[in-house]
Amino acid sequence: MITRTIGQVADMCGGQLIGTASAEKLIVGVSIDSRKIGENCLFVPLGGAQVDGHEFAAGALRSGAAASLWQRGHEGAPEGVLIEVDDVLEALQMLAAAYLRETSAKVVGITGSNGKTTTKDMVFALLSTSLRVHKTQGNFNNHLGLPLTLLAMPEDTDVAVLEMGMSDLGEIALLAQIAPPDIAIVTNIGESHLLNLGSRENIARAKLEIASGTKPGGLLVYNGDEPLLPLVLKELEGKLPEGLRTFTFGLNEENDDYPTGIMQQGSGMAFTTRREADFCFSLPTLGSHNVTNALAAMAAARELGVEADKMKKGLAELQLTGMRIERLIGVSGLTLLNDTYNSSPTSARAAIDVLAGLEGYASRVLVLGDMLELGDEEKEYHREIGRYAGRSGIEAVCAFGPLSAEAAEGASEVMNPEAVYAFADKAQLIEHLCGRLKPKDVVLVKASRGMKLEEVVYALRDAPLTGASGV
Repeated sequence: MITRTIGQVADMCGGQLIGTASAEKLIVGVSIDSRKIGENCLFVPLGGAQVDGHEFAAGALRSGAAASLWQRGHEGAPEGVLIEVDDVLEALQMLAAAYLRETSAKVVGITGSNGKTTTKDMVFALLSTSLRVHKTQGNFNNHLGLPLTLLAMPEDTDVAVLEMGMSDLGEIALLAQIAPPDIAIVTNIGESHLLNLGSRENIARAKLEIASGTKPGGLLVYNGDEPLLPLVLKELEGKLPEGLRTFTFGLNEENDDYPTGIMQQGSGMAFTTRREADFCFSLPTLGSHNVTNALAAMAAARELGVEADKMKKGLAELQLTGMRIERLIGVSGLTLLNDTYNSSPTSARAAIDVLAGLEGYASRVLVLGDMLELGDEEKEYHREIGRYAGRSGIEAVCAFGPLSAEAAEGASEVMNPEAVYAFADKAQLIEHLCGRLKPKDVVLVKASRGMKLEEVVYALRDAPLTGASGV
């Protein structure tokens, strides 16, 4: 993590040191939570809708913080060492950018509508076989989380693997300004954030802000199966960094890399690729969409000198962030696939494909919750996902939430309506499933995070099943 003198930190964030302590005293790390103050850290008093962090600066200093940022003109300054700045959040971002510049770390920036976190985990796994790597933890991928990720980075890091999220235009441009990527990855363009952006074209424009922010001579790795990306790149001609190189991946053979063979292998996937023809790679997660995520990660690893045999080892030992087609076995023997971290039409179709491709189970059951932030066409998106599920060949669909009731209607149009259920009450959904599922069934639970359908997953995991009626 960042270790600098108070004076250096003040210079790096454009602040002015106020107080009597020596400017040579070391600051070690950064905290935005006054309840989690590390010895000699820098406290950053962020403002929020309900709480002003400045109110906790005095307590943070008493608890061992070496200094606190302080917004210029804010009343009630406490005793102790303060670094006065024009804007606390901007100062934090400036500090992170300056710290990154003072290290020798390269940056792999990752964005996309779906698959950002999985691809981040894959890049981390591949690079860690050969390099010192630091990555975004959890969903720390925005204007606040990314600077905090950088400031927690060890100084001898070789590569920072940074997830870059957004909900509107201009947000990824800011993140790429703080941490300009040497390698930028765009996983795909889906429908998430249509509520704010209005069209998939605008989503593509927002995601490709990462290309404009890439370092001169850097590498842009993007999903070549998505036709919007080359169209938007044409819009950016003359505005992209000098010497920017591109590399495409996907399922189609027109890409620079694509799978030459894919096979489900137990609870994971095995695949071969055009670029690494002599190797067969294994992934401990399901879905052809995760194979394409792996191709993006492999492109970044190849650019940074990781050999194919080490890539194979890294993918085989991959540890994924939870709730992304996470396979669990219940106490009854029931197989559960927990994909409740987020949802959109693109990721829901991919999850349904995974479920439909599973063999050897008595019944394949989809539990579908609402997909959020889809804008004016949200009901039709849900109906179409229901139809997609109904055509997939799975045995049952259980929908939860007002929008997913539309998905249930869509599913009923193309499959046996008696195998489609809609619920407005989560407890009733759980009761229904516990009473009808059998230990040899498999259930995939897919929803946006706000639906909290992991509660259904954990209830099914821990419940004995009667399976008296069948789903």
